[in-house]
Amino acid sequence: MTDPIVAPRPPRLDPRPVAHRIGLIALATDHTTEVDFARILAPAGVGIYVNRIPFANPVTPATLRAMEADLAEGAALILPGEDLDAVVYGCTSASVCIGDGAVRAQVARGKPGCPVVTPISGTLNGLRAMGARRISVLTPYLVETTRPMAAMFEAEGFAIDRLTCLAMADDRDMARIALDDLVDLAREATDPASEATFISCTAVRAASVIDRIEAATGRPALSSNHAAAWEVARRIGIAAALAPGHLMTLGLPA
Repeated sequence: MTDPIVAPRPPRLDPRPVAHRIGLIALATDHTTEVDFARILAPAGVGIYVNRIPFANPVTPATLRAMEADLAEGAALILPGEDLDAVVYGCTSASVCIGDGAVRAQVARGKPGCPVVTPISGTLNGLRAMGARRISVLTPYLVETTRPMAAMFEAEGFAIDRLTCLAMADDRDMARIALDDLVDLAREATDPASEATFISCTAVRAASVIDRIEAATGRPALSSNHAAAWEVARRIGIAAALAPGHLMTLGLPA
């Protein structure tokens, strides 16, 4: 057997293999967030490093709150001992049911000092960047899971003109909603008085048709993954419009 020859010098090491790197905490059952982030962020030189945490359907306030205990470890296991530019938690309804502040605190335990983005922070910042105060909201959730989201928006000072839910319980089914139907559902869920339409849930594939939704509704639209990708891009210093949609032309609000 031929012995290997040790190279006479070690290779040079670049500081990072990619310009930017973000962590993504995804649900064990998620089909959509990694695909959306890869499509929107990866072409801009963003490395997306994913860890999945346990989640068991149905999507209810109780099952969503159960994820809180896994957030710190989920964050810590993304490139342990190395810095990230930001960490995204990929669940909209859990960010509401756990509380955005509590989500940030748990993620910070795993990645101290790292900026944290959630679909809710992206959506609230996105609506404020748009100057939209009157909104229509479409969720795929059950009524009991949709109510806390409505309460959150109202507590943040937004007026909900129309609140529509699809009464679905399994996030794997939410990821399979036909795109043509999703556009039609968003149009039907949009009140004429609203200044923007929000389509909730990281499982829902609305980010891939956000331009069609805006055309169908006649107003700006944002979805969970679309808004989270926009906010994380702005947080790490990317100002370009990385995807279609009015939100991608805007900067973070002051």
